[in-house]
Amino acid sequence: MSAATTVPEADERLVRHGRLRRLLGRPELGAVVGAAAVFLFFSFVAEPFLKASSLSTVLYASSTIGIMAVPVALLMIGGEFDLSAGVMVTTSALISSMFSYQMTANVWVGVGVSLLATLAVGFFNGFLLTRTKLPSFIITLGTFLMLTGLNLGFTKLISGTVSTKTIGDMEGFESARALFASHLTIAGVDLQVTILWWLGLVALATWVLLRTRAGNWIFAVGGGADAARAVGVPVNRTKIGLYTAVAFCAWISGQHLLMSYDVVQSGEGVGNEFLYIIAAVIGGCLMTGGYGSAIGSAVGAFIFGMTSKGIVYAQWNPDWFKYFLGAMLLLATLLNAWVRKRAEASK
Repeated sequence: MSAATTVPEADERLVRHGRLRRLLGRPELGAVVGAAAVFLFFSFVAEPFLKASSLSTVLYASSTIGIMAVPVALLMIGGEFDLSAGVMVTTSALISSMFSYQMTANVWVGVGVSLLATLAVGFFNGFLLTRTKLPSFIITLGTFLMLTGLNLGFTKLISGTVSTKTIGDMEGFESARALFASHLTIAGVDLQVTILWWLGLVALATWVLLRTRAGNWIFAVGGGADAARAVGVPVNRTKIGLYTAVAFCAWISGQHLLMSYDVVQSGEGVGNEFLYIIAAVIGGCLMTGGYGSAIGSAVGAFIFGMTSKGIVYAQWNPDWFKYFLGAMLLLATLLNAWVRKRAEASK
């Protein structure tokens, strides 16, 4: 072959540099490093931590946070927050339980009514946000307070106590439990079905973010709503859709809560919204929007699960859990900021 037709080989240094830059640009990189560190730490200090049964418990604890952390992460990428996410889970469970019991209907009727009502709450948050232009913090804080009051007020009004009546003996309960709160045995390990819900939602959200036009809209809206609107992105529709996604996952979590215990305490869920946000932030989502990933939120939820159960297996005082959670939040935020600066510097 002549010199004129010889194709020069790519400089190997440039190839490595490109791969390194892509790696540093991944939002979940800091969370993966943190998860590895937490796993190794508890592997040494807590002997039961590495048992298969312990891993099942850790994954279950992670999934209960992770199911909600996925849509919360997408919402944060879109530049917004939802402080009502925690109590919305309880609202969903209460509606299913009380409607089924009071109407003596099949449990699936209550589940369906709950889905419609919960989606309506999510739509309300998104619609009010786009119409009033008020900060999402204010709107969802208001929703949080209203739902907290409604949960307690309606439960005491209808049931006479702060908890619902049992629906475990009603028609349709067992089939609903099979979908939302069953156990699976894989390779001799007992796993909750919520783990499958969690992994499925992570896969779906990742596909939406990276492979669809809606994913581009989410990143664009979080990066700058006015600029996104100027290039034709349906900003209002995107934000309403994100709040509806949070509501849908709150419905899933609420049905799991109900089907696991067949009764619901009206005061549950308060404060969980911060756990969802923490998982998303640890997973690489920026508070300012426009950056993050669903996989990162899953890693953040996994860190939460490892920490909450690792402290128990190490036989430490569980009162220290919030301290470790806060420390991880700060360290993860600092690490994510450093990784992003390195990625931008390598461009």
